Amino acid sequence: MAELRRKIDKFLLDWKKSKNRKPLIIKGARQIGKTTSIRKFGEENYKSFIEINFVSMPEFTNIFQDGYTPDKIIKNMSLLNNDFKFIPGETLIFFDEMQQYPDTATSLKFFHQDGRYDVICSGSLMGINYKEIHSNSVGNKEDYTMRSLDFEEFLWAKGYREEQIEDLYVCMKELKPLTNIQYNVMLENFKDYLITGGMPEIVSTFIDNKNFSGILAMQQKLLIDYEEDITKYAGGLNKTKILNAYQKIKIFLGNENKKFQITKLTNGARNREYIGVVDWLKQAGIINISYSLDHLEMPLKANYNPDNYRIYFADTGLLIGSLDEESQRDLRNNQNFGTYKGALYENIIAEMLTKAGFDLYFYRDDKNKIAMDFILRDEKNIIPVEVKASDNATYSLTKLIDEKQFKNINYGIKLCNKNIGFNGKFYTFPYFLTFLLKRYLQEKN
Repeated sequence: MAELRRKIDKFLLDWKKSKNRKPLIIKGARQIGKTTSIRKFGEENYKSFIEINFVSMPEFTNIFQDGYTPDKIIKNMSLLNNDFKFIPGETLIFFDEMQQYPDTATSLKFFHQDGRYDVICSGSLMGINYKEIHSNSVGNKEDYTMRSLDFEEFLWAKGYREEQIEDLYVCMKELKPLTNIQYNVMLENFKDYLITGGMPEIVSTFIDNKNFSGILAMQQKLLIDYEEDITKYAGGLNKTKILNAYQKIKIFLGNENKKFQITKLTNGARNREYIGVVDWLKQAGIINISYSLDHLEMPLKANYNPDNYRIYFADTGLLIGSLDEESQRDLRNNQNFGTYKGALYENIIAEMLTKAGFDLYFYRDDKNKIAMDFILRDEKNIIPVEVKASDNATYSLTKLIDEKQFKNINYGIKLCNKNIGFNGKFYTFPYFLTFLLKRYLQEKN
């Protein structure tokens, strides 16, 4: 199976070089490659790498029974496995599947104070009460949120070099259209990425096979795995309500306005009965949430409506796997990516923006017939972003830019199947350049 280069690889190396490093908690959904990346890093960069998996090695949950200091923990670990070698300054201890024993977080304070051994914790966010973990280790840990492969990592997996990706950015920065070869090749890569998603095992299978054989079955199995995890880890929340919300995401995405409405999940459903359900799915890393803005003013976080939102799959491959057979056939045989009322494009852009580090917001003013898919900001500007499944008119984008009442809107961005351009009001970029948008906006000003 193809070995994948991940962005966390550099982060982990930088973390190890830091003199004041703290124990690390790698957060993220299941099956996104956390364990593989940490194991590879540990084996390549430490004389001793010790991996404890609390699911496959449940006896190790007892290592904390005498207390949380490193000496007591190490003593008990050595009793359970005498082959473990604890070399001060040269040992990485990896506690995996910590959702099985969240109290592991309590030990991080003592490992940090002791300083002899590096510690990384990870596990499925589905099973972790992260607020509890944070309170147990506040000030004594560092967090890193990992997601499935972004488009740049996907390009790395397909063998593209950094200088080839940099060429794309230079064109973007200089507003120079991509060559026909650049555009067509990257568009095909983007279509591949849209269909496969970014789950490592699925991407590796696609790279190895050089086709989509078996991909759909893997995506559908992943959907079922997530459902089983919801049933297993939902805790005090109503598991049926979480499953119901999770299974209906694709239905709301297929609607024209894509608004997720609790009251339409089932007959008689009420918002107060579903408190915490959507937050649980977001914390588990399964979904991305985009909130409606009541006012187009900065800061955006002060103007959003927490009760009006859209839900997207955190990995578009999950949306692909959830589609009905007819949509699947149309998508794979005809490459009709405009199917499902533009939901595929909107979901993949939401995913790419989230992976680039943006918070998600949208804006809708029915009275003035304005609908904007995403609202971003740079240091000085509010930036409306329109996602077009086809090259239609951009009434809403033009109106937001022209209206004097929106004083922080000086330009917009249109993402579609068109080459790089600027018409004096908004920038046009092909979908596949979305992963470079954060850098572009930071360096533009």
